[in-house]
Amino acid sequence: MKRRTSIRLLVALGLLIVLLFGLDWAFPLPPTPRYSPLVLAADGTVLHAYLNPTQKWRMKSELQDITSALRAAIIEKEDRYFRWHFGVNPVAVVQAAGRNVLGHGRTTGASTITMQVARLLEPKERTLGNKLVEMLRAVQLEAHYSKDEILQLYLNLVPYGGNIEGVKSAALLYFQQPPHYLSLAQTVTLAIIPNRPTSLVLGRDNGRIMQERNRWLRRFGREKLFPPKDIADALLEPLDAQRHAAPTLAPHLARRLVRQFPREAIIQSTLQRSQQARAEDLTRNYVRRLHELGITQAAVLVVNNPTRQVEAYVGSADFRDFAGQGQNDGITAIRSPGSTLKPFLYALALDRGLVTPKLLLPDVPTNFQGYRPENFDKHCQGEVTLERALAYSLNIPAVRVLQEVGVPTFTEQLRRAGFRSITRNRAQLGLSSILGGCGASLEELTGLYAALANGGRYAELRLRAPHPPAPSPPGEGEPEENIERSRLTPPLPEGRGPGGGVPREVQLASPAAAFLVTDILSQLTRPDLPINATSSLRLPKIAWKTGTSYGRRDAWSIGYNKEYTIGVWVGNFSGQGAPTLTGADVATPLLFDLFNTLAYNSPNNWFAPPAALDFRLVCAETGLVPGENCPNQIIDYFLPNVSSGRRCQHQREVLVSEDGAFAYCRACAPAAGYRRVLYPNLLPEVAAYKEAQGISYRRLPPHNPQCQLVRGGAERAPSITSPLPNTEYVLDRHEHQQLLLSCTTDSEVRQVHWYVNDQFLRTANATERVFFRPSPGPLKISCADDHGRNVDVQVLITEQ
Repeated sequence: MKRRTSIRLLVALGLLIVLLFGLDWAFPLPPTPRYSPLVLAADGTVLHAYLNPTQKWRMKSELQDITSALRAAIIEKEDRYFRWHFGVNPVAVVQAAGRNVLGHGRTTGASTITMQVARLLEPKERTLGNKLVEMLRAVQLEAHYSKDEILQLYLNLVPYGGNIEGVKSAALLYFQQPPHYLSLAQTVTLAIIPNRPTSLVLGRDNGRIMQERNRWLRRFGREKLFPPKDIADALLEPLDAQRHAAPTLAPHLARRLVRQFPREAIIQSTLQRSQQARAEDLTRNYVRRLHELGITQAAVLVVNNPTRQVEAYVGSADFRDFAGQGQNDGITAIRSPGSTLKPFLYALALDRGLVTPKLLLPDVPTNFQGYRPENFDKHCQGEVTLERALAYSLNIPAVRVLQEVGVPTFTEQLRRAGFRSITRNRAQLGLSSILGGCGASLEELTGLYAALANGGRYAELRLRAPHPPAPSPPGEGEPEENIERSRLTPPLPEGRGPGGGVPREVQLASPAAAFLVTDILSQLTRPDLPINATSSLRLPKIAWKTGTSYGRRDAWSIGYNKEYTIGVWVGNFSGQGAPTLTGADVATPLLFDLFNTLAYNSPNNWFAPPAALDFRLVCAETGLVPGENCPNQIIDYFLPNVSSGRRCQHQREVLVSEDGAFAYCRACAPAAGYRRVLYPNLLPEVAAYKEAQGISYRRLPPHNPQCQLVRGGAERAPSITSPLPNTEYVLDRHEHQQLLLSCTTDSEVRQVHWYVNDQFLRTANATERVFFRPSPGPLKISCADDHGRNVDVQVLITEQ
C-alpha cells in the first residue's frame, strides 16, 4: 500500500513538473528589453550613448556596476526578504490582503522586486487578475534567473521620469557619473525615486527629494545598514542634480561600432577618454582657423604602437557640422594618399638590396613607358641620394625605384597590410600608384606607419577591447596606478579584425629597413617642415611624412615615435581643393600640436639601429662600393648579404687623341699618339638633362670620324622620349599644332638624324627639341645617332 502511494505521489509529481514545463513553454517570459547602445572607453566610462529603438534612455547596468551600497539600499527599501523568497513573499501577501480588506493601515500590493520586474517587463492595468499573473511571472522569473540577475533587471528597468529608465541612465544623465562612482547620498537618492518618478523629479524637486533622501538615510542608520560616519557625511551632502545631455565623445567610432555589433548593448572600445577629448578639441579649434582658406574638415587617428590600440578617433572636425558634411568619417574614407606611400616603397627597396641611403638616383625628366612624372615643385636636381629623395619627397626617383621593385610586388605588400582599395584595383594600378594614383584611407596609412614604428611588423589596429574589465572606483579593488595595466587585453586568435583582438603579425619590412626609413624621416632639413617650426621649442621628436594629392584636395601628415603613431588628414569632404592645401602647410602643424599635447610625457627614447645593420665606405659620387677611381668616400649604412655590392664606375677610361679632339674605340685606336683619360660615366638621361639645363660637365669628345666600324648595340641606341610609342595624337587643324621630337643618347653622341616614314626630316643636336607638323595617318618616327645606331616608334595622327 505504501509502495503504491509512493508511486502515485511520484507520478503526480512528474505530471506536475511536466505541466509546469509545458506552461513555461506555452507562456514564455517576455523578451529582454532593448537597451540604449553604449560605447565605452578603455577605462569603462561611457564615451557615447544612443536612445534605444523606443526613444528611451535605458542604459544597461552590468552586475559589476551595482555597488554593495546600491544593493543594500534597494533591497532594504523595496524587498528586505528578496534573498529568501521564491518571487512572491507569502507573509507580505497575507499582510497586504488583511490591510486591504479590513481597511487598516496603508494599502499595499505586497510587490517583491521580482514581481516589479514582471510588471516592468509586461506593463498592465493594476487589477486583481493582473496581480495574480504578475505573481506567476515572478515565480517563472525566479526559475530562470539568479537573484543577482533579477536585481540587475530591476535596476535596468525602473523609471526615473520622462524617457529615463534604469539606474545607469539616471546616474549618467543627472550626476554625470556611472553608478559605481556615486556617493552614498547620490545612491540613496536614486533608490527612492522609482516609486514616485512623476512627483520626485530630479532637477525640479531637489528640495523635496533631499528631505526624502535624508529620511531614508536616518532609517538606514537606525538599522545599521551603513556605518554612522558614512550616514552623517551623506546627510550633509547637498543635492545639485540637473538633467545633462548624454555623452557624445567619438561619434564616428561609436556609430561604426554600433553598426558593426548591432546586438550588443555595451561595446567597449580601446579609446582613452582624455586623449579623445583633447584630440577632438584640438582638431575642431584648428580647423576653425582654416575656414577662411576654404578648408573645412580634418580627421585624426592616434595609435598606441606597442598595443596597436586606437586611443583617439576623430572622424571630422565637428560631427554636427552639416554644411561641411561632418558626419562623414574621414578615418575610413578612401582618398588619394599623395606621397605618403614612399617610405614604405623605399623600405621594400632597401630589403631587396636595390638601394642604400647614400645611393644616387637620377632626378631628371624621364619617360617611363609613356608615364612622365614631375616633382611637386616642377624642378629636377639631376642626381640625388635616396635619403634626400625621401626627405624632399621627390617624385621621379620614387617612380624609378618602384619600376625596379615592381608594381605587383609593391601592391602585394600593401594587400598584406590591409589596403582594401588597392587589393580590389591591383590589376589597374601602375607606376602612378606611388604618387597617389591609388586609393587609401587614413586608417590604412596610419596602420602602415605603425608597422614602421614596430620594426616593420604589421598588425591590424584595435578599435574594440574584447573583454571589458570590471570597473571599480579608485580606492576599491586594485590600486589606481595598476588599473590601466590590467586592461591591456591579450591577442585573440588569428584572423580577428579591428573590432576584436590583434590578428597575427605580418613582417612587411625588416627592422633594419624600417630603422633606415625612420632615420631619414626624422631629419629636420627638409622642405615640408612648417614655417617657423625650426625655431620652436616645442618641436616634437618624431619621424613624419607629408603628402598632397593631385589638385590639392587632400593634405596628409603621419608621424610616429616609439610610443605613438598619429595620422592627420585635412581637406574637404566635397573633394574641393584649395591653393594652400598641402601636407606641410596645413596637416603637419596639427600633427605637431597633437604630439605635443597627447604624447608630451612619452619616454624620451628613440629607435636604436638593429644589429643587422652595418657601415661601409661608399663613393660620394654614386653611393656605390668604391672602385678604382673613387677618391671621395663617405660612410653609409648597408644590410650585409642583402645590399648590392656593385662597384662604382662613375668615371670610365677613354682613349683620346693627343690634342683631346677625338675619342677612339678599341677597334680604331692608333698604335701610338693617344692618351688615357677619365670622363664622367653619366646615364644618358642625366647627361641630356645637364645639356638642356646648361650644367657644365666634362663631356666625352666626338668619336674618331675615320672609324669605319659601327660601335655598340641596341642597348646604347637613342631612346625616343617624344612622341610616345603606339599612341594616338589628336591635333586641332585650326591651331596648326606641331609634334615634339626628343630623345636621350649616349654621352658621346653629338648629333642625331630624324626621319618620318623613312624620309629624312633634319639633323639636330643630341639634346635639341625638334618640332614639325605631321600629316594625318600612321607615322613611323626614326632617330639615328652619329654612330649609326637607330630606333623607331609608331604613332597615329588624327585631326579634328
